[in-house]
Amino acid sequence: MRRFLYLFLMFPLLATAAETEVPPVEGQPLRAPIEIRPEDLRTFVSVLRAVKDGYVDSVDDQTLLKGAIAGVLGDLDPHSAFLSADELQEWDEGIQGIYGGLGIEVIGVDGVLRVIAPIDDSPAARAGIRAGDGIVAIDGVAVAEREDEALDQLRGPAGTPVELTIERDGSDELLSFKLTREVILAQSVRTRWLEAGYAYARLSVFQENTGIEFRDRLRKLKADGGAPRGLVLDLRDNPGGVMQAAVEVCDALLDGGVVVKTEGRLASADGTYAAGPGDLLDGAPVVVLIDGGSASAAEIVAGALKDHGRALVIGKRSFGKGSVQNILPLESGGAIKLTTARYYTPSGHSIQAQGITPDIVLPDVQLVQEDRGPQIIESEASLSGHLEATEPDAAADAQRDPELDTDYALSAALNALKAMVVARRQGGVARG
Repeated sequence: MRRFLYLFLMFPLLATAAETEVPPVEGQPLRAPIEIRPEDLRTFVSVLRAVKDGYVDSVDDQTLLKGAIAGVLGDLDPHSAFLSADELQEWDEGIQGIYGGLGIEVIGVDGVLRVIAPIDDSPAARAGIRAGDGIVAIDGVAVAEREDEALDQLRGPAGTPVELTIERDGSDELLSFKLTREVILAQSVRTRWLEAGYAYARLSVFQENTGIEFRDRLRKLKADGGAPRGLVLDLRDNPGGVMQAAVEVCDALLDGGVVVKTEGRLASADGTYAAGPGDLLDGAPVVVLIDGGSASAAEIVAGALKDHGRALVIGKRSFGKGSVQNILPLESGGAIKLTTARYYTPSGHSIQAQGITPDIVLPDVQLVQEDRGPQIIESEASLSGHLEATEPDAAADAQRDPELDTDYALSAALNALKAMVVARRQGGVARG
């Protein structure tokens, strides 16, 4: 398996946990002839001079230079950008999953910071901010008025307050959220049993250690409750992160085969990443949950498992972020983030602007528990303090995860997983 130190697929903004990096191959620097006419250079210098001399406020040379660089990169695509030294440090902190902020993944679109996903158990998630929300103002100042600075406002020292003004589909009025920044310790992997024999793994983001953590937690589940009959892998609202971690997650579930391919103009941007032999679940069925907040590295996992017939993918079409960004350090201490490649699923499908289409598309349904009023005694089981049954089925019901009663997609995933288990026992197909 070809491996780079840092290969990240993530959203391009500083509020994210990680980015895509493809270091140049030794002996192949990122250089190409630049042909600029002298008159064009004179025009550029003339513009800088006009701004320097005549703008209503004084502008220092460094600000002008950074603005020029940002303009060059900003006109390329939404993911290429200039990073100052501080921003580069924040980016590096995000790789480790430790930073001060709100725990929110965003992308800038037309003067609005569009929420890709809040990180689990973060200030943003607890406040009720959702994927798809648009941040139009921060502390009362419109994002459109300070788009270059808006991302910095999301991060900051723990304990400091911030107010977000949000537009939300289905709401006629803007929503206001008052949050307090925290030290974000993004726990990327959570596991539990949905029912006896049916395991659940929630991946909220792909960090450097996510692949290792995923393996460790699956092994612990097996040690505590035996080999799972099947697994629900929840990638909803997962904005992506470290690509190598995505490859390692797939490696834990695949018995070999290509996971993802990258292609660009540079030889250093081309790569094929594969899983090694050995399936940690020994072929037990897998259902992958995705939605519009599943992006980048999350799409790599969903696409690879789907293409190999290893998992049934259900939910909603994913975000569609299929480009690779190269982090190029500058002598000034900052860096530029440059889109250098696209990535493709094992079957050759480009995720860029298309996403992953689920095998089963789920409707927008929310489960609620009905208030049935006074309890009616219909059987022994309805009596308070009744003795518990000891049959295996009753034991399974006792372990049932209460979230299944309110999370329609999760409940549907478990039902699909059970059907796959039955089909497997009967010699049927494991994937629809």
